[in-house]
Amino acid sequence: MIQSFILSDGKVVGRDLELEALRLVHGDKGLVLWVNLSNPTPEETKAILEGVFQFHPLAIEDCVAPSSLPKVEDYEEYLFLVMHAVDFNRADKFTTTELNLFLGREFLVTFHPSPLKSVAAVLDRCAKATGIVARGPDRLAHLVLDALVDNYKPVTDEFRAELEQIEGDVLSGEARDLTARLLAVRSELNTLRSTIRPQREVVARLAHGESKIIRPVMLPYFRDLRDNLVRIEETATTHADQLLISFDLHLSRSDFEANEGIKVLTALTAISLPATIIGSWYGMNFHNMPELEAPYAYPAVGALTALLTYLVYRWCKHRGLI
Repeated sequence: MIQSFILSDGKVVGRDLELEALRLVHGDKGLVLWVNLSNPTPEETKAILEGVFQFHPLAIEDCVAPSSLPKVEDYEEYLFLVMHAVDFNRADKFTTTELNLFLGREFLVTFHPSPLKSVAAVLDRCAKATGIVARGPDRLAHLVLDALVDNYKPVTDEFRAELEQIEGDVLSGEARDLTARLLAVRSELNTLRSTIRPQREVVARLAHGESKIIRPVMLPYFRDLRDNLVRIEETATTHADQLLISFDLHLSRSDFEANEGIKVLTALTAISLPATIIGSWYGMNFHNMPELEAPYAYPAVGALTALLTYLVYRWCKHRGLI
């Protein structure tokens, strides 16, 4: 699907133009053009990226092919950015969606293979706006990226809720599949941190004013965006540390439960030891065992066995083995 907005002096003056009209607007130096490609067909992709804007073939290739690494490349006339939006819920768990941006002096092209909340929010803002929306494509790009970063907060909140539930299960000892859950959440947190870190570096490059595409007036906005990503990364690191603590608690509890089982087995072995020793002694097939001929030998041995078993039981109970 192709969506487009034309802005003049920061206000929306047109939208959803045909391809030929997009070519004319793209050639007009007084207008700002935003084209959004959401899950486009190959024909739509070729028509916009090659036909209207004539982007570099390598940039188009990187845009169309999935990439797990956020990056920014300067093609002099425009910047090509690869960013990642994230989502997390209890059903689908952690997912990422790639967002590609072509940012020029008078245009912005966004490309994403599936719908994104951040892009949809800015599109809706442009559709409903009656006043100034953005005076330049760099401002539009900032609005999209700012909405993308804002959507990280619900993800970190979901992670925090998941970790609190895991901690409760660890302390209560009710759940039996904690190891798999802990490893799954750890993998998702690592993915989140590996996604945020390079994106922070991408935004930092934009905030440093390395490209002339970004106007000086926009640098403080991108610095604020970089700071938000730093805070999100610190939050993810805190969650990772909290997860390690929960994992250590789970292992300690598992060791404790295993030790409890060993203690019970040790106590049972100790309690049965007197009967085992006495039974083994009198089970020997020697011909000359005078005590076997005594009239009270059997009750005496039985009483001795019971007495020793009781004493061992009391000793195990005193030592906390049972």
